[in-house]
Amino acid sequence: MKTVNDFNFKDKKALIRVDFNVPLNDQFEVTDASRIEAAKPTIIKILEDGGSCILMSHLGRPKNKESEFSLRHIVDKTSDILGVNVRFVDDCIGSIAENGVENCKPGEIILLENLRYYPEETAGDKDFAEKLSKLGDIYVNDAFGTAHRAHASTAVIAQFFPENKCFGLLLASEIESINKVLNSSVKPVTAIIGGAKVSSKITIIENILDKIDHLIIGGGMAFTFVKAQGGAIGSSLVEEDKQELALDILKLAKEKNVHVHLPVDAIVADSFSAEANTMVESIDTISDGWMGLDAGPKTNKIFAEVVSESKTILWNGPVGVFEMEAFASGTIALGNAIADATANGAFSLVGGGDSVAAVKQFGFSKKVSYVSTGGGAMLEMLEGKTLPGIQAILD
Repeated sequence: MKTVNDFNFKDKKALIRVDFNVPLNDQFEVTDASRIEAAKPTIIKILEDGGSCILMSHLGRPKNKESEFSLRHIVDKTSDILGVNVRFVDDCIGSIAENGVENCKPGEIILLENLRYYPEETAGDKDFAEKLSKLGDIYVNDAFGTAHRAHASTAVIAQFFPENKCFGLLLASEIESINKVLNSSVKPVTAIIGGAKVSSKITIIENILDKIDHLIIGGGMAFTFVKAQGGAIGSSLVEEDKQELALDILKLAKEKNVHVHLPVDAIVADSFSAEANTMVESIDTISDGWMGLDAGPKTNKIFAEVVSESKTILWNGPVGVFEMEAFASGTIALGNAIADATANGAFSLVGGGDSVAAVKQFGFSKKVSYVSTGGGAMLEMLEGKTLPGIQAILD
């Protein structure tokens, strides 16, 4: 697996696909810069070699080159984070882009305009990819968040750099972290799969059952398993048509000697609201008209015991509606358990939009081994899929 560490960038222009698709507020200020910070090690390595960096990214989903999606908005923030003045170029292909990068000197950073201003980017257009390729000497893919897309700048462009293409340090560490969980994990291995629906996680569960010792199922999806086994779940979320599937998963897990841990109690509410009345009930005898919105205290204890004995931990999905304070205690308790296990030497990988949001919100980012920057990309890797953006570098 070739990374930027395998190249010397002296006097070379590195054309880097970064994922600077960051959230902006109404004043077009960056509200979460973690994706920019994550790309910094790759950029600094190239600059320290004596090279220059041409950064290309998308921002949002523009239809007609709307100014609100211009990467111009993030130039100042990017300069602050990188500690180098970033120069903005008003296009990503054609004469404006080519003239903009022509006199780029070693140590300089240029940020190109939004790739998705051109529909050819998402269409994976070869001519568009070739135009982009003219802007650099070495192609670096450091955008894990878009590695599962066969777009021009992530997958198609690599063919124009047959010898001069590599992974950035962020993308390489994402691949290594996921492989650590899937392939070279130290046992016991525990996967915590939460979130609302079984249907969105089924392929992941099927793919990882051969690799894990414990499967913790939490969040809304747990109620489909509970009901499938004959439990009364009140008005809790359930996928009626996935109960058979839930039973199949339990059966398959048993055959593979995977211990499945479902919640035993829940914090239930009489409405889906932060102001709802709440009480604790057993998971399989929830009163009519009440819904489970968080893991209960007994469940938190059981989950924490499993996690404490684990040496490799994958966390994908919260175990309650943590966005409301009244239903955040289960997710916080789980985060604390994972943080403690990590401090005691376990390897912990957190990924998937909601669990990453929870980890950031409750201050666990520095207390786990690795927080993935790519939601969809990580899920597809866990499902066992080959990601186009990764394959293009390996080919």
